Amino acid sequence: MRVQALGVAPLVAVRDVACSVEFYRRLGFEPVVEWSSYAKLVNGRGILHLAAPGDAPPDRPDVALAAPDETASAVVAAIVVQVADCREACAELVAAGVELLGEPVEPEWGGEVRAFLRDPDGHLIEINEALG
Repeated sequence: MRVQALGVAPLVAVRDVACSVEFYRRLGFEPVVEWSSYAKLVNGRGILHLAAPGDAPPDRPDVALAAPDETASAVVAAIVVQVADCREACAELVAAGVELLGEPVEPEWGGEVRAFLRDPDGHLIEINEALG
């Protein structure tokens, strides 16, 4: 048997849901659900869930949500946002006050242009454009 996924929608722990919603609005996401401890955001076909850190609920015992250390130099995952034009998207983000970790570049292996930034909680975000 093989699981037939209809999509993938990451859930990330954030310290302040309202602050994170405002940050992700600058990346083109809009909330479809927004509570003080949870938000569901959409951007095109992309879905992102934001949740406040907390104890493990009964349906996932022993697994609590914790926001990352925003100053850590290592991360365990990244959120990749696919765009049509990475350089244009990054210029718009910078104009909106978002700080990039570096300029958009085409890596030595080619096939894409990408740039990185961090959200208010330190989650690594890649803005990615696939090349022809």
